[in-house]
Amino acid sequence: MNSPDPSSTLHFFVDEAGDPTLFDAKGRILVGQEGCSKTFILGKLDVQDPAALHAALGQLRTDLLADPYFKRVPSMQAERGKTALAFHAKDDVAEVRREVFRVLMGFDLRFYAVVRHKAALLDYVQLRNEREAGYRYRGDELYDTLVEELFRRYHPLADRLEICFAKRGSKSRTHAFRSAIEKAEARFEREYGVRRSAEVAIVASTPPERAGLQAVDYCLWALQRHYERDESRYVELIWNKVVEIEDMDRVEAGRKGAVYNKKRPLVTDPGALE
Repeated sequence: MNSPDPSSTLHFFVDEAGDPTLFDAKGRILVGQEGCSKTFILGKLDVQDPAALHAALGQLRTDLLADPYFKRVPSMQAERGKTALAFHAKDDVAEVRREVFRVLMGFDLRFYAVVRHKAALLDYVQLRNEREAGYRYRGDELYDTLVEELFRRYHPLADRLEICFAKRGSKSRTHAFRSAIEKAEARFEREYGVRRSAEVAIVASTPPERAGLQAVDYCLWALQRHYERDESRYVELIWNKVVEIEDMDRVEAGRKGAVYNKKRPLVTDPGALE
């Protein structure tokens, strides 16, 4: 394994797609119902030049907002606080998404993600409830577990990691996020016998402040369309930016868990679960 360049820095931007919700406030199962996502996905995007990406997406947004074609598009209105503020794939109209993808494809980006299927997760939670009367599932538990899984897997060595994750709600999750990252780094060191980075800097931010969060949102949206709607054209569009997708619940050849990359593209059917 190569030693890191002593002056090197990796810039990771972390966000999620879907949500970790399994139950409503009264404990009723939501999985499988309309409006409940089938999956919860956590992704990280390695951006070679965050400042240049921020400038490019900022210029694109300025150009699109000045284009008369988008004059009456609701999401483009400043008072809506959507596209006029930052790109967000779910809110952006199709013509805007195409332009954002065009810009992203011109940058040096590397995308990693871990996927949990909520049907399989529900089975696990119900089984654990049978065995442990005091156990209660929490969405933060799943999020923290996926952070550790996402970062314990291999990525290039560097002297410094700068990790920016999207804020979730009003409460600060920085301490829990850092704890999960430290566990991931310790697991990597145990498995490979080397420390990946001498320094890890972690910050919580928002998409308007960090364009890297807008970019990882687009990558996650593309992957989510594959899993939620069996629509693969978007993930195929970004596939040359994908390093690794770990589907933790997919069963292949009797084994749970599958990893997809450039040599092993995602299967057309996103569903085979245990």
